[in-house]
Amino acid sequence: MTDPNITGQYKALYHTFGCKLNFAETSTLAGQLQRYGVTAITGKEAPDVIVINSCSVTELADKKCRQTIRSFARRYPSAGIVVTGCYAQLKPAEVMALPGVVIVAGADQKGKLPAMIARWLDDRKAVSEITALPDIRTFVPSCSRGDRTRYFLKVQDGCNYYCSYCTIPMARGRSRSGEIGDIVDQARRAAAEGGREIVLTGVNIGDFGNGRQDNFFDLIRRLDEVEGIERFRISSIEPNLLTDEMIEWVAGSRAFMPHFHLPLQSGDDEVLRLMRRRYDTALFRHRVETVRRFIPDAFIGVDLITGARGETPERFENSREFIESLPISRLHVFPYSERPGTRALTDIDYVVSQEEKHLRSHRMIEISDRKLADFTASFLGTVRPVLLEHTVHTDGSMSGFTDNYLKVRVKADGSLANTVVPVRLVRQENDEIIGEIEQ
Repeated sequence: MTDPNITGQYKALYHTFGCKLNFAETSTLAGQLQRYGVTAITGKEAPDVIVINSCSVTELADKKCRQTIRSFARRYPSAGIVVTGCYAQLKPAEVMALPGVVIVAGADQKGKLPAMIARWLDDRKAVSEITALPDIRTFVPSCSRGDRTRYFLKVQDGCNYYCSYCTIPMARGRSRSGEIGDIVDQARRAAAEGGREIVLTGVNIGDFGNGRQDNFFDLIRRLDEVEGIERFRISSIEPNLLTDEMIEWVAGSRAFMPHFHLPLQSGDDEVLRLMRRRYDTALFRHRVETVRRFIPDAFIGVDLITGARGETPERFENSREFIESLPISRLHVFPYSERPGTRALTDIDYVVSQEEKHLRSHRMIEISDRKLADFTASFLGTVRPVLLEHTVHTDGSMSGFTDNYLKVRVKADGSLANTVVPVRLVRQENDEIIGEIEQ
């Protein structure tokens, strides 16, 4: 991409919906525009440009994006609103018709946004750039700093799975990946900037290297050799792509943390079949139990959809009982959302009411709360390594996460920010553990 020709002093406001991948991409874009003289602001000042990175995983996500665009247009009528992300890719005409929108950029156009914004600042001509999904082949890299201790490194984009309930392949395109050498170089640059922890992000990261000779296992083994990075975390990875060999390797790796996030979506085999998932409950149980065998202290987060089409009361009970039986740490529960264009709408007749979806969600959240409390309690009194973040709270305390992803607050000097310290986990308060730094 050629450098955009931005003359003058401009201010940009950023707003991101959805996944960690979106946040990483937004942060990368903000860094690019900062280098070209466009300053990021928080909203207390009037922006010249508002960049919205959208999500479209549910109808509610679309609705929130529309509401946010209209709200910004009312508050900042002279600002140009730029919309990218999944909602922009799926419904560009609808987005462009919203008040204040001057640029709509599709899934593969994010790397071109600095130039597109520069052109708009110069000529004020609205533009929509959307590439048809079959033609999206490019991988747009992203490595960004989140909270100044944790980096988000994009390694893969798109998805080839086409689950019956999901629009992500229609919004992100086919699976594509960065090159291992380039990704390792990005990790080294993060280390040189003082980064200590990197989260690997993507749409379907276990599919890294699809169509090539290398794969995700090759990537993480190379990343483990990067000096200066003390922690790597693997974001959500499909259970059929997380191999036993990979789990055993993580158990002995230098820097990959005891932390896994596995999308289950349903604990009933018939619902999994209707969803067109690529595993069954037996395989999922095997993966979870393998993690527990090799890494007993690991945090295991699990995604779950309640009230999907085809989830009869009997199948929900199967799912609930399966979840109850798993040695996991926490659930991320989502009520099913009908999405236009998905196979579920034409292939599955049985529909769950909205009221029942939410009742089922609450039941699963109760299970999640209990499992998280039990998991947390099992570590009270032990000492774990905690990476302290930069923010110092008003009471003089600092927060951070253990290696196995428990949030901890300690009394600490601000000079310890971005360092890993041994912390004794003393007691639980609300969603945090109160700890004491071991001398």
